[in-house]
Amino acid sequence: MTVLAGDDPAAIERAAQCLAAGDLVAFPTETVYGLGARADDDAAVARIFVAKGRPADHPLIVHVASSDAARHFAPHPGAAARKLMAAFWPGPLTVIVARHPARAGAAAGGQASIGLRMPAHPVALALLRECAARGVTGLAAPSANRFGRVSPTTAAHVAAEFGADLLVLDGGACTVGIESAIVDCTPEPHAPPALLRPGQIGRERIEAVLGVPLAERGVDSPRASGTLAAHYAPRATLRLMASDVLAARLAGPPPAAAAGWVGVYSRLVPAVGWQHRRMPDDAAAAAHELFAVLREFDDRGASAIWVEQPPELPSWEGVRDRLRRAAAAAADADPQAT
Repeated sequence: MTVLAGDDPAAIERAAQCLAAGDLVAFPTETVYGLGARADDDAAVARIFVAKGRPADHPLIVHVASSDAARHFAPHPGAAARKLMAAFWPGPLTVIVARHPARAGAAAGGQASIGLRMPAHPVALALLRECAARGVTGLAAPSANRFGRVSPTTAAHVAAEFGADLLVLDGGACTVGIESAIVDCTPEPHAPPALLRPGQIGRERIEAVLGVPLAERGVDSPRASGTLAAHYAPRATLRLMASDVLAARLAGPPPAAAAGWVGVYSRLVPAVGWQHRRMPDDAAAAAHELFAVLREFDDRGASAIWVEQPPELPSWEGVRDRLRRAAAAAADADPQAT
């Protein structure tokens, strides 16, 4: 694996050359690291699905350098999407809009809609602009990890996931730490947009821009990245516990070593002897470190991770979403984990 400094113009140029040739490149965004391919090349996009072990009908988000570039894939995004792009791009928000029927079909998982985002990370933007100069308008880029697993927020996390042939641009630790919010704008004008995945940008801010309440995901909503019931799972069994339940467990000693050790991520302070990482009181700080903490426990060999249920506050919606999906993945693998 080749890791290059993302602030080196020569590295950006090399990465853009690789992408233009149909190869894969991992790069940082403000949310998580992405595994990118040129969105207009179905064969290149297929390499993403193979590398991740991801179902080919599970759509990817296409990253673009501007709202003008987004129109290459979606010539008529609609009023709601235009409002959101103007308010939140560049930034951690993806809009799902009607797709140009002749473009990015593989990246869209065969759907008539497509998810588009303009990232805020300087390395991602520099790469997208260099790609555009080479005739590559957008990059399809899911998180740079094996499908369903914990998303990477550092170049080292990406290096731990993939083999030696992948080029990685290192842009440091991601500042946001969880994936973008996804808003489905395809129901317009017959129905309000729907929030398919929460993120750092809260629903109140999105609704304030739209001027209407967001709908919830429905049976007719498009498939979208990171919205499976079970996702974002560490190797260790993750259990999400109410504060009172976890407090009772942490009042005593940790399980015997023969049963494997338990990592605890909580605002509660356990008794002596537990392997504990304190969850920040601030939602943005918790989001920033969440995936890194889960990976740390995995790397140290935890057999289980117990996580305190985050507060039921709007600012915590994105963190709650990721943890609930991670716990659901553990329950699918081990019914005794619930």
